Amino acid sequence: MDTGTKSPAPGGRKDGTSGSGPRPPVPGLPVDDVFAALDTSWRGLPGERARDRLEKHGANELPRAGRRTVWRQLGAQFTDLFAVVLIVASGITFLAYALEEPRDAGTVQLAVAILGVVVLNAAIGFAQEYSAERTAQALEAMVPHACRVLRDGERLELPARDVVPGDVVLLEAGDAVPADCRVVEAHELAVNNAPLTGESNAVGRTADPVAAGPLLEARNCVFMGTDVVAGGGRAVVFATGAATEFGRICRMAAAAPRQKTPLQLQVASMARRVAGAALAIGALMFAVRLPTGDSVVTLFVFALGVMVALVPEGLPATLSVSLSIGVRRMARRHALIKQLLAVEALGSTTVVCTDKTGTLTQAEMTVTQVWAGGASHSVSGVGYEPSGEVADAAEVRELLRVAGLCCNARLVPPTGPREHWRVLGDTTEGALLVVAAKVGLDPGAEEAAAPRVTEFPFDSDRKLMTTVHRTGAGYQACVKGAPGELLARCTDVEWDGRRGPLTGTDRAAAVAAGDELASQGLRVLAVAQRALDGPRPVREEAESALTLLGLVGMLDPPRPEVTDAVAACRRAGIRVVMVTGDHPLTGEAVARRVGIVRRPDPVVVTGARLDAMDDEALDSLLAEPSELLLCRVSPEHKMRVVTAFQRRGGVVAVTGDGANDAPALKHADIGVAMGASGTDVAREAASMVLLDDSFASIATAVRLGRSVYQNIRKFLIYVFSSNIGELGPILAATFAGFPLVPVSAVQILAIDLGSDVMPALALGAERPEPDVMDRPPRSRHERLFSAAVVGRILFLGGIQALGVCAVFFWHIHSSGIPFDDFTEDHPVYREAVTLAQGGIVLSQFFVSLAVRTDRQSVLTAGLLSNPALLAAGGFGIALMAAISYLPPLQAVFNTAPLDATDWAVLAGLGTLPLLADEARKAWLRRRADRRRGGPR
Repeated sequence: MDTGTKSPAPGGRKDGTSGSGPRPPVPGLPVDDVFAALDTSWRGLPGERARDRLEKHGANELPRAGRRTVWRQLGAQFTDLFAVVLIVASGITFLAYALEEPRDAGTVQLAVAILGVVVLNAAIGFAQEYSAERTAQALEAMVPHACRVLRDGERLELPARDVVPGDVVLLEAGDAVPADCRVVEAHELAVNNAPLTGESNAVGRTADPVAAGPLLEARNCVFMGTDVVAGGGRAVVFATGAATEFGRICRMAAAAPRQKTPLQLQVASMARRVAGAALAIGALMFAVRLPTGDSVVTLFVFALGVMVALVPEGLPATLSVSLSIGVRRMARRHALIKQLLAVEALGSTTVVCTDKTGTLTQAEMTVTQVWAGGASHSVSGVGYEPSGEVADAAEVRELLRVAGLCCNARLVPPTGPREHWRVLGDTTEGALLVVAAKVGLDPGAEEAAAPRVTEFPFDSDRKLMTTVHRTGAGYQACVKGAPGELLARCTDVEWDGRRGPLTGTDRAAAVAAGDELASQGLRVLAVAQRALDGPRPVREEAESALTLLGLVGMLDPPRPEVTDAVAACRRAGIRVVMVTGDHPLTGEAVARRVGIVRRPDPVVVTGARLDAMDDEALDSLLAEPSELLLCRVSPEHKMRVVTAFQRRGGVVAVTGDGANDAPALKHADIGVAMGASGTDVAREAASMVLLDDSFASIATAVRLGRSVYQNIRKFLIYVFSSNIGELGPILAATFAGFPLVPVSAVQILAIDLGSDVMPALALGAERPEPDVMDRPPRSRHERLFSAAVVGRILFLGGIQALGVCAVFFWHIHSSGIPFDDFTEDHPVYREAVTLAQGGIVLSQFFVSLAVRTDRQSVLTAGLLSNPALLAAGGFGIALMAAISYLPPLQAVFNTAPLDATDWAVLAGLGTLPLLADEARKAWLRRRADRRRGGPR
């Protein structure tokens, strides 16, 4: 038995751990020995002893994953490679200022400007990450907040965190179990273990000792995080906090490594390459200009300017903003993103491993078929709301009346506008009460007309439940249970108001009908009744010589939006695999209803078969293009399947709501937990939480994630083409022998802040393109700088560079002044520098319009459809005008005023990249049209 490794938790023991220690083997002990082993009694713990145990074992809480402090989050923004490069550059520039004689104020201005860029980008990135990640802390924990216990014989309601080993917990239908407990008294007690095992069926509990075996299979134990669905009883706590089965899975999830997303890997790789290229080109420029006779410090500052021109210092901030916009858009669709990079990871997903109960289905058992008299009666309506109809209701009214009387559950109507109908007790019985209400029966009125006098609870051996009621005609036994067991006890049949012997033909028809319903994935119950002579019959009498009334078929219905979501995933090239702890027949039936399975021969693999497979066999299984269902699997199986898909190069998303899903949720590239019905452990492990538990949000997330990646590529094309526009004139001046630079390092930083960062942020807000979900997932190995991206960067950047070089050297040449006579204070040089800077800014504005789409004309997309981009471009142009006309800024940037003719020339040159790119897009569209119209 797992004794539970201690894990830190708030309010833990002095040694920093929380939860009870090694547990006695309570499942195999008689009830009296259980009390002795746990040093407690039927009256519960005395108050003083309970306080001592709380001090010893710590609070009954699960360990939470440590969160980074605000200062660590802020500090992490300065560890990005681009930030490090710029910080080092700023430090070296400060050092150069200290060493040069005479000192140049422009050098210290450059150092401060570089540092300012780093701080601004860090502030933007931190604000976005902090906002997104703090939102996740608003999630409610699943573990119950209060429970009822006995202390010194007194019934108390305590916070669940104060429960200790030895406490006697009082359990009733609807309660959440606060800790791992040994049942010592059970009255028709049944629990839902789905959060731990993945199976949605209620399982009965007993107070009797059981043979040694896996703890989760012990029928006399209940576990933290599960629910009581029927009956009541008492149980003694033997494990709390991290030592519970919930805690074991929580530790397993904490140990699973968090995988890096494809975007993280690609950005890290790109950052290394760009930084290396910037340093290399800066060193080359230093070497090329060394023979000019300038001081080493001056040349070094010049080389730093070249390097700064190549470093996309706005990338970290733009990446954070683009992802954050995706987070906010998804939040409006009830999907909470806990980690920004999870948005992009969803966009590159190739496989979705989805749970069944509560994810694909509604976790609300619903009767869909009633069989009686050789005919099937369909039932409309889904869930616990008693709206819908039963076909030919009069013919099955008596059947449903008897089935409703033989129930302990209670149907609870909503009490507020945001609440829904719910069932207090067993979900199967809840489904029977709902279908009874659909034929006009009132459970309360029927119970009053035929009060219950005796009950024989369901048990797994008989597979029956019987209640005895007093009626106006005497006493009546109402029986429901497994069809095979109940049919064996029937001698008569009552169909369509006619009663007679149950013939062999009738029996065969009932068996065939039950098999047909079961083949549809329905859970089938048979219903019967008999008249009794008195109120206290022995069980054998009450459950013999029964009159068969018919069969009821029910299922946990799929969510209505799931089918469209699965279809959208298929169109997007995403493989959907069901991974569930439920029975294969049930899993396949649900999979067919939602479209995961469409072929007649899906591959169904159980956990036992997975255990018999080595990694090579599992890889071969996953490589097959078949429709795959994995049933009866454990948390370890899920982890192994996720790892196998990742080993094959897949980007894996895992959905789930139970604690048993947590390890796989954390190990996956993207874990998607349920917010409304999910467990605290699952939500903690996941990267994304669906607040409305809707599977359809996954397809939306994929769509938004793909648009995030597209927007990042748009930003890269925009920024690096602009960098070529900045670097081109510098290189041209160097090789032409011009002694000064067309654009200074301080001007480049002003351009980057005014015309790079803001428009790039606006590009990150672009809406997804219409056909984004009709494309296959991109490969994990696809580079951000693909051949197409690099080609477009060179195309647009080359046009910008040619235009800026033309306007700069045209102004220099038209003055008739030799190159060697120019100084930094020369009016013509200052005018030429201003023209160069203005040319870069205006061409960047038109490039930002061009990169919004890949093939679609910007006129079709709408020039005004991204007002943020227009505003950002306007800000950059306004800043350029201020640098040109305001004397204080003229002194800093060494600029001169531009006249109307200058602005007209710059605008004309600026439109060239846009016009050229529109021509390129038109050619691509015509080529695509020719291919579609050609031979297939």
